[in-house]
Amino acid sequence: MDMAAQPDLATEPAGTSHGAVQGGLRLLLRLEGLVLAAAAIAFYAHQSGSWWLFAALFLAPDVSFAAYLGGPRIGAVAYNAVHSTLAPAALLAIGLAAGQPLVVEIATIWLAHIGVDRLAGYGLKYADGFGFTHLGRIGGVRRP
Repeated sequence: MDMAAQPDLATEPAGTSHGAVQGGLRLLLRLEGLVLAAAAIAFYAHQSGSWWLFAALFLAPDVSFAAYLGGPRIGAVAYNAVHSTLAPAALLAIGLAAGQPLVVEIATIWLAHIGVDRLAGYGLKYADGFGFTHLGRIGGVRRP
């Protein structure tokens, strides 16, 4: 597959939200969110992480909403960067390899947050606005 031909989902022009899943695929992706959240929480408990830290940091990725003050394109890029599993999975691997429990805890909390978001239907964002996601529209958003 030619990756150069693939659209940049976070920076597509407004009004071009393609690729929102529907039906059984949407359910499957939301169930993946449930499994991710459950696995992250179980792993956190297994690692005997601090539940105070978990509570304090669980919503921290949502600070990325502030980037929407710069417009929907900047907001989508920032939100997607923080709500993709790539960075926390890499951080988790680094924390495990380096034997750094705090790094492992932070990464696991981050993954749990992403899982809960996906379960709730908050997908990665398109540049059309916050409500346009790969899991479909959220918040009763109407196209301009």
